[in-house]
Amino acid sequence: MDTFALIVTIGVALGFTYTNGFHDSANAIATSVSTRALTPRAALAMAAVMNLAGAFLGDSVAKTVSEGLIETPTGDKGMGILFAALIGAIVWNLVTWYFGLPSSSSHALFGGMVGAALAGGTEVIWGGVFDKIVIPMFVSPVVGLLAGYLVMCVIMWIFRKANPHKAKRGFRIAQTVSAAGMALGHGLQDAQKTMGIVVMALVIADVQQAGEGIPVWVKIVCAVMLSLGTYAGGWRIMRTLGRKIIELDPPQGFAAETTGASIMFGSAFLFQAPISTTHVITSAIMGVGATKRVNAVRWGVAKNIVMGWFITMPAAALVAAVSYYVVRLFFG
Repeated sequence: MDTFALIVTIGVALGFTYTNGFHDSANAIATSVSTRALTPRAALAMAAVMNLAGAFLGDSVAKTVSEGLIETPTGDKGMGILFAALIGAIVWNLVTWYFGLPSSSSHALFGGMVGAALAGGTEVIWGGVFDKIVIPMFVSPVVGLLAGYLVMCVIMWIFRKANPHKAKRGFRIAQTVSAAGMALGHGLQDAQKTMGIVVMALVIADVQQAGEGIPVWVKIVCAVMLSLGTYAGGWRIMRTLGRKIIELDPPQGFAAETTGASIMFGSAFLFQAPISTTHVITSAIMGVGATKRVNAVRWGVAKNIVMGWFITMPAAALVAAVSYYVVRLFFG
């Protein structure tokens, strides 16, 4: 098997991480770019560096992915399941990137894992999927929406007597910090998801035992690939998040990013839940925008984005299941 199958699977996992980077780079920097707090390239460079740093902040999310969603499959069949799961996630990432739809790379991966596991006859840990994926998928956007609204209300009250031009200038500077926090949270969440997959591949290949820590080289290569993908940029999705939902000003951008970063850190450290950065920042932008006036948010665009969220897991699961059958057909 071997070694070749292991190398191919790890290579595809790193390919997924790269697509995750350019697909989700918009999450961290769209608001900063749209408010002109940062130039696009400066924002991407900052996001790449902070993604790299965030990947080393913990391993709880990686453990959830590698041990809490599906039973670790064994042998050639197990490697085929992982390979198919990653193909499902990558295909869905590329489709949604092409159409500029900020769907969740995380849920594409989880959908791929469930679809491939079901196709390959491996047990899905439905309790873990429900507790760590499904509940956060519904709860995190609601929290993002409400928290974004409240944070923006607090900012508006605190700065109600401030000179608007001076305040906007100050928030433009503050956005470099809030955008960095978003990028750090993205690295904490999303690099670890691929680390979990790579660890599963190593366990299947008997390179390491289940329950052992994440090797340092795995952390490094996953973090570097996420950063490279981030620096490549995801301009189509950036336009959707930064302009099409609502025209943001610097205070609103700061509020949305601060809200998103706080939720990502909280979910990783308190609940070990691998939540979607896309869900959190998009809902925070909607909540922040609603403080201006409810119809300031382009709810039609928001509705299309939310529909994308709901179809991501089943669509990626379907692609992964088909991929598994194709792999078995050609490679046995």
